[in-house]
Amino acid sequence: MAIAGVVIMAAHRIFTGVAKLCRAVAAARESLDRSVNARRWLKATFLSLEPPFEGRANRASFTSRQLVPGGWFEQKPTQLSQDGSRFLGATGAEPIQLADGVSDVAFDYLLDPGADTKWVREWISPVSTPLAVRLRITGCGRGDAGCVDTLLFLVKERG
Repeated sequence: MAIAGVVIMAAHRIFTGVAKLCRAVAAARESLDRSVNARRWLKATFLSLEPPFEGRANRASFTSRQLVPGGWFEQKPTQLSQDGSRFLGATGAEPIQLADGVSDVAFDYLLDPGADTKWVREWISPVSTPLAVRLRITGCGRGDAGCVDTLLFLVKERG
């Protein structure tokens, strides 16, 4: 009886540990999927960007082509900004959460290409767009204030 009890307790601990590990793997996979999908959405959004463009140090507003029900792409006003600890993209009534656990978001805009590349902190134009946008997310979506994720997005043709 004692040996059977020990075996049952060991089996219970093993199965409990495996279940916890499976939940942790599922949570990590969901977080990675969310991050990859956010980057994919940002890349597609910047590649379809249209003027007017209003880029500030902590937010950006422009028009981009977004997928709508029915499979069509329509021009939609798009805003990227930080709301508390979330980095959001909005193209309509419902914002898209691109990252959570964010302590700061900073945008830079590429003025000219070449060896003497110049990035500016603001780009406001009714007729043109920057060549690229550099996005720095402090916290990296994990709430780690020492982590800075730097993303570079090319803008289609310059408007």
